[in-house]
Amino acid sequence: MTRVRQHVNPLNNRYSTPVTPPHWGDVFAHPEQPLHIDIGSAKGYFICDMAQLCPDWNFLGLEIRAPLVEQCLRQRHELGLSNLHALFCNANNSLRPLLASLSQPPQRVSIQFPDPWFKTRHQKRRVVQPQLVADLAEYMLAGSWVWLQSDVETVAEDMVEVFTANPQFNRSLNPSHPTPPGTTGPWLADNPLAAPTDRERVTLAQGKPVYRALFIKA
Repeated sequence: MTRVRQHVNPLNNRYSTPVTPPHWGDVFAHPEQPLHIDIGSAKGYFICDMAQLCPDWNFLGLEIRAPLVEQCLRQRHELGLSNLHALFCNANNSLRPLLASLSQPPQRVSIQFPDPWFKTRHQKRRVVQPQLVADLAEYMLAGSWVWLQSDVETVAEDMVEVFTANPQFNRSLNPSHPTPPGTTGPWLADNPLAAPTDRERVTLAQGKPVYRALFIKA
């Protein structure tokens, strides 16, 4: 069995070419359905669960490790899911062309338990960068939301800081009711999505905290 690296450096030249967007009518049976993009979808267990629980939504996973994308697509085929797709790509250079190719922007985006890249010199490798947030701000419609989670508080704080720095996103304590600009608030206790990630399940089962934040597009 091929060993899959736990961490991949997105700044490596092999990941410098943006993905070519697919024809969305070829990958989704109903491309007009609302879209949820999961950035860093790993093996795709979360989006597979979500696609089964929410058949009136489409789910797109973006993952930088090709073997994990292949595993997700095999699971999609086995489950017969026509509202799920996954792409091998570097989200930091591929998100913008993907967003530009959509006939309607995503209504939800999730970034959950991303690679932490603890060392200061490696933090430029983290997926949540100002340009990624700016791309989401440009294409997402008002009222759409971004869901962030990590089991590493400093990583969650960094993601929150980058989104807070963009004036087009407001932190919220309720997915249905955006709160005023400048709200900091506590970490959210509950996950509003229909399914947790595997990492979330394991973390909570160990009695450890998950740091959650929600941002609404203004």
